[in-house]
Amino acid sequence: MTQHEVDGATVAADPGPVGPLLASRLTPAPLPEPVLVRPRLLRRLDEGVAGALTLVTAPAGWGKTTLLGSWARSVEPAPAWVSVEAGDPGARLWAYLTAALRPHAPAGDPARPDRLELLAAALAARDRPVLLVLDDVHRVADPAALTGLEFLLRHAGGRLRVVAGARTDPPAGLHRLRLAGELTTVGPAELAFTDDEVADLLVAHGVLLPAAAVPRLRARTGGWAAGLRLAALAARDRPDPVRWLEQFGGDEPDVAGYLRAEVLDPLDAAARDALRRSTVADAVSADLVDALTGRSDAGRALTALAAAGGFVDRDDSRPPWYRCHPLLADLLRAELGELTDEERRDLHRRAADWYAGHARPAEALRHALAAGRWDAATELLVTGWPDLVPYDREGAGGPAPAAPPEDAVRRDPELALAAAAERAHAGDADAAAAQLRRAAGHARSLPVPRRDRFRRLAVALEVTLARSAGDHDEVRRAAARLLATRTPEGSADDPRTGAADDADVRAAAGAALGLVALSGGDLRGAAAEFDAALAAARAAGRARTELLCASRSALLHAALGELRAAERAAGEALAMPPGQGWSCRTDCAYAHLALAVVALHRDRPDDAEAHLALAGPTADEPAAAALAALCRATLLRDRGDPAAGRRLLAAARDALAPPTTGDGPAGELAAWLLAAEADLRSAHGDADAARELLAGAPGRPDGPAGAAAVALARVELRAGDPAAAARALPRWDGPDAAAWPLPVRLDAGLLDAALAARAGDARRAGRTLERVLELAADEGFRRPFTRAEPGVRDLLAAHLDSGTAYWPTVSDLVRAAQEPPARPGPAPGPASGPAPDRALDEPLTERELTILRYLQSILSNVEIAAELSLSVNTVKTHVRNIYRKLDATRRREAVRRARELHLI
Repeated sequence: MTQHEVDGATVAADPGPVGPLLASRLTPAPLPEPVLVRPRLLRRLDEGVAGALTLVTAPAGWGKTTLLGSWARSVEPAPAWVSVEAGDPGARLWAYLTAALRPHAPAGDPARPDRLELLAAALAARDRPVLLVLDDVHRVADPAALTGLEFLLRHAGGRLRVVAGARTDPPAGLHRLRLAGELTTVGPAELAFTDDEVADLLVAHGVLLPAAAVPRLRARTGGWAAGLRLAALAARDRPDPVRWLEQFGGDEPDVAGYLRAEVLDPLDAAARDALRRSTVADAVSADLVDALTGRSDAGRALTALAAAGGFVDRDDSRPPWYRCHPLLADLLRAELGELTDEERRDLHRRAADWYAGHARPAEALRHALAAGRWDAATELLVTGWPDLVPYDREGAGGPAPAAPPEDAVRRDPELALAAAAERAHAGDADAAAAQLRRAAGHARSLPVPRRDRFRRLAVALEVTLARSAGDHDEVRRAAARLLATRTPEGSADDPRTGAADDADVRAAAGAALGLVALSGGDLRGAAAEFDAALAAARAAGRARTELLCASRSALLHAALGELRAAERAAGEALAMPPGQGWSCRTDCAYAHLALAVVALHRDRPDDAEAHLALAGPTADEPAAAALAALCRATLLRDRGDPAAGRRLLAAARDALAPPTTGDGPAGELAAWLLAAEADLRSAHGDADAARELLAGAPGRPDGPAGAAAVALARVELRAGDPAAAARALPRWDGPDAAAWPLPVRLDAGLLDAALAARAGDARRAGRTLERVLELAADEGFRRPFTRAEPGVRDLLAAHLDSGTAYWPTVSDLVRAAQEPPARPGPAPGPASGPAPDRALDEPLTERELTILRYLQSILSNVEIAAELSLSVNTVKTHVRNIYRKLDATRRREAVRRARELHLI
């Protein structure tokens, strides 16, 4: 085949006749029965064709062709379609493209280079874009053919939109479209079935599965379309489909045959061996694969396999780690079973040595046990037991090693403790407890110094098992027993005793107690435990525990209003180097959530949004999820979406467990959520609902009553009843209020100052405001002032004239508070509440304030009614009331008067 240059692009020349064309290659393939429509993916393709190229890229069986066919059948007019076959020469491919595009751009035969320009010109002259689907583009053998396609995309004037399916990424030329914003990609992560789609697929196949089993099946298959269809087809014929699907794996004959043919057989021997050996571990790095294979280039095979995604996933760490698809891992582990016992033990020995040398004691312990290296396993437990404590469900994966034989445990009971620690870290509490009992049965034979060490290790495991069972009382008791094993004086018989051992014990016990306190909502108690454990972890050199404590401590200090301490702890957590053998994502999430809370209190909403995005979901810990909901709901309110904020707060309250009446520490968090929800309701005109919410809050002057009482006082003030607000507001500067979080004290102090000003006591208002400023200054609080009621802005301005030790701060706050932040939409959102301005004889209602803000715009009464879903007569009635209360006769006059009174 000869080639020619066209506008810098090399395209294939026509070598001659290409023979007859198959109609089946110019129409979408039949869809597999039963057909499952996936609207989210169809919408993704609809969005993609706004640009020049949409790539659906994934290995075999991920549903690319099915998706393209479903989408092509849903589009009007139907797109042109070409299925690529292996070995198509460039001329034959272009003959099919010509046939597919001829109804839309009859430019003759484009197989010759000069005809490509004619085709591009014909496409560019069309009124509407032409849609073209190319299935199995990875089969294109002639690079020049893709170059010609790129030429068309560049010169068709935006009138050609291509949707392509491929197993691998196309050449770099097409990716140049990404820089122009013209490339959309859909990969295995998006093609993977969701839980709802798995349930729909099973129902379509006539398989009924309990709702709780659906996520497990999706996880077992990784959402892989072919695997799910094979599972559903086979389950229909089983007498107990639920049980069969629970055991479904990659060693099923149909699945294994598909994976061998489509994934493993195309690999060369070295790549397949590297992939097989890598499944001895749950996840691997290139260095680890090299250690397992004895080669220096084995990691490259994983890099190549991960490029397409789907069956080998690569994370975003540095260096990256790789993980096999669950069903492929099943198959490869079955192949590992064909090795001799000695060969498998050698693999585990290599893995244990690598993990031990890279500060990953949990994985090293698992592989040492699997390799039968009993002395090494015991040594790992004795020297690294604090690093074996599992946090946040991060336990090691993979098959469980066989339990050590009885004679080995009889000689060394600590070996059974090592096996118990490995099972506890893997999340198998029952097996861990059995090994712990087994160890205790042989401990009496130990000499006294080793018996003391044994007891310390056993109690540390009891703490872990109590935590995994959610038994908080037992965690506290076990932690007390662990602290009682400290040996600060040291022991000549045990080099691990002494100051370092004492620090290890204090760090482990303190971290466990901190997690229990946090789960119970005892924020101050948790902060104290984490601070103490953090210092001990640093003294012992336990980076894992240090990161855990620093990140949680940061969040707790932020929640309590200790912003500088929160910033310091979060910075320390995020600055810790990665790659210590444990996942830091959860810990980093806590640190970012802490910084989001700090940014919010300092009125930096953009920073708060950014840190919340980095934090991601924190649903595993209800207390952290509650704090995240408080932060997000506040930002939603700022953006004019209070309804979404209320939903978040209500869901967070429901998630707090156990349900509380406010008498315990968990009631404090529940009261904060309740107060925030009531504040949102009262700020948007629903004072009765706010009072009803707060009616169930505790009435004590300390603890959770602080936030609820302040919220109730604000509700009454907004409702125009300052006397009721004064009765509801507790003493904010007395000894009882010292336990309140600083944000609650600041809000209470500002309300107290505003009430004093409304009562005509300017001196008390000034003194109160000065004390509030003093409390806020050290931590850098701004939001209580800049986002406060309109009356507080007036107080700040008056405070400048009367004299203050914080003149620069107050001056800055007055400037920042003069203009409320802009809100999205055609007009500003609802007001934050009626201004306590004495110039009005009758305050405006919440609805009137909302309509008053719309009066600033050019919207007519009819348009305002449509925006607020009200009748026009209702809007007119509110407008008449606004004019009357503001002593105005027309819209412009009412707006001017409202601005003078700081109502808008």
